[in-house]
Amino acid sequence: MKILIADDESVSRRMLQGLLTKWGYEVVSAEDGKAAWGLLNAPDAPRIALLDWMMPGQNGVDVCRELRAHRPAPYTYILLLTAKDAKENVVEGLESGADDYLTKPFHPQELKARLRVGIRLLNLEDNLVQAREAMRFKATHDGLTGLWTK
Repeated sequence: MKILIADDESVSRRMLQGLLTKWGYEVVSAEDGKAAWGLLNAPDAPRIALLDWMMPGQNGVDVCRELRAHRPAPYTYILLLTAKDAKENVVEGLESGADDYLTKPFHPQELKARLRVGIRLLNLEDNLVQAREAMRFKATHDGLTGLWTK
């Protein structure tokens, strides 16, 4: 599974990249929101994004809002990583389109567990899409010949 890390602090980005690589994930990184947005719109975009809230220019919350408004499929699981821990910040982050919220400094095992939740959700979504496409095919094709029906 490919994961995007977007954080303007190079030390944090490298530490997180090392941790995720050790856990077996493919990692791509961005140092700001604009670069993150570009990677999330690539043909082989990561399905999971770890976004720092506070980045110059386009911040993590801005990226969440833009992604939810302009790229409905395939779904990207977004986890905001931030030092902002006030309840109103948590609410704002989740309302912007983030799926989860983790405050820095975080415990590595908590991050690992939250990533597993994200992967489960993405797998469920993939299964639903496959089932929908199979039903669509059955509704538009002859069961015996496989030919398209009117």
